Amino acid sequence: MRNIVIVECVSTGINYVQDILNRNYSPVVLQTKAVESEEGKIYQKLVESSFAAIDADFELIREKDTYEETLEMVRKYDPLLVVPGSEKGVILATKLANDLNLLCNPIENLDSMTLKDKMQERLAEKGLRHIRGRRISSIEEAVDFYDEEGLKEVVVKPIYGAGSVGVRVCINKEEMIRALEEVLDDVNIFGYSDVDFVVQERIDGEEYIVNTVSCAGTHRVTTIWKYAKIKTPEGGHIYDYQTAVNELGLGEADLVEYAYKVCDAMGIQYGPVHGEFMLDERGPVLIEVNCRPMGGGMDAEYLDRLSGQHETDSALDSYLNPDKFNFELRKGYHLYEHSHIKYFIIPNDILAQSNPMIHISDKLKTHYKSVLDEINQNQPFLKTQDFESTGGTVFLIHPDAYEVRKDLDFLRSIEKNAFQLVLSDGSQKRTDLDEAESFEDVRYLLNMIHAYGTTLFVTDQIFDYNNIFQVNPDEIEGINAEFDCVIVNLNESIVNRKDDYIVSLFLKIISKVKVGGLIFIPHSTYQYTANGRLGAEVLVRALDLKLQLPLHDLKGFVIASKQ
Repeated sequence: MRNIVIVECVSTGINYVQDILNRNYSPVVLQTKAVESEEGKIYQKLVESSFAAIDADFELIREKDTYEETLEMVRKYDPLLVVPGSEKGVILATKLANDLNLLCNPIENLDSMTLKDKMQERLAEKGLRHIRGRRISSIEEAVDFYDEEGLKEVVVKPIYGAGSVGVRVCINKEEMIRALEEVLDDVNIFGYSDVDFVVQERIDGEEYIVNTVSCAGTHRVTTIWKYAKIKTPEGGHIYDYQTAVNELGLGEADLVEYAYKVCDAMGIQYGPVHGEFMLDERGPVLIEVNCRPMGGGMDAEYLDRLSGQHETDSALDSYLNPDKFNFELRKGYHLYEHSHIKYFIIPNDILAQSNPMIHISDKLKTHYKSVLDEINQNQPFLKTQDFESTGGTVFLIHPDAYEVRKDLDFLRSIEKNAFQLVLSDGSQKRTDLDEAESFEDVRYLLNMIHAYGTTLFVTDQIFDYNNIFQVNPDEIEGINAEFDCVIVNLNESIVNRKDDYIVSLFLKIISKVKVGGLIFIPHSTYQYTANGRLGAEVLVRALDLKLQLPLHDLKGFVIASKQ
């Protein structure tokens, strides 16, 4: 079988491996050299986790000390194609494909395809709208450009990078100077320390992604996304969520045509392009273009559900099956479901003990998958400043746009009001057990509960009621029935437990209520849970229960019903 080489197979690019096998070719992954810096080691962990996520056979080779050695190594595989699997692989993949006389994009345009200053210069040369900017290596050069151009708000970014790492939005000259003092000597996402920065005028508009694939210079759109970002007090421009664009709105057709012109200006002939754009009152303008599959760790199955295709497979069509490419082109743009992707924003540095969100998100009706970092109690989660420092990602997809938006708003509300249910450090709850606490409110409820029907009472304290089914929390797994009423009365069994355990337990208990039934959680229980009453409300809402009005004679209870 012929070989297809994937350079730097990371994130969404890992989908190439199975796609190549599906076409009866052999995937060969070429890993670029690791960078010996702290950031380089972090990036290497991303590479290793990407490899671990590949559920298919492939051959792994590693970049040699010199380009010439690497070229000869790859030549021996007699590859049919050499393609980049991520941003860091674009330069090497393009050079190898060009020197091996394979289908590829023109080597003379490599700078404009990878460097953020050069891509804007190329647009200017072609007479397309572009963003004013200047490559700088010192604060003095940045100040000179700022003053010469009479700028107000600017964006500072490394000329080579990804994931908004090192990007700062500055509202004035002083903020620009402070940002450059912070980032100018930093390394980029890949661990390189010798990267210059560019200062650009800020375009204030709505931010979009237009993903395309190209075949012999003809371009077609695969997916369009719209970003929602938030500026941090430090000037970072961080991801809140992104939304798949199912139907074109006003001005968005012009955006797509502009994206085609950008591909033409860059000389794109084959493969995927991930373009990021701003749309303001003047129309569209390029932020940056990346000649590789979109990142974000998007599964092939997820993208297939969304659009009936996924970018790595469509990219292989552009090289290997022009008939299929043209068939998809004639079909036009159509998404089959609606999707939001939520990126959790960590409000401050946190030494997390547990990750309760892993149990909450997968209960949502529109949940596809969650990507949440493992907890290392010796390693804090840092305040979110860019894509790499997000607190996790939840993918939502469903045929009903309302349901997807409802779940997105729910996740954003948890993030804002009950962050301990995203990442928990064990605070925001009572941690000392009150041995003398009165349970009269629970007794009052038990005295009146018979009228509600069958009752499951999950409790640490056994009460003398014969008409109520009482169990301790360890027995909940063995309960297969559903009840008209479920009462949670826990304290001793949860007071010193981590929040992910408590969340998992409560969700199991709440799930035992039948349609039309009620759930009751008293203050004597929810005070020991993350974010107290608010946290308990989150858990019943996660299972799509409806919060009920408090009762005048039953104070301090969270009451919910299953619709």
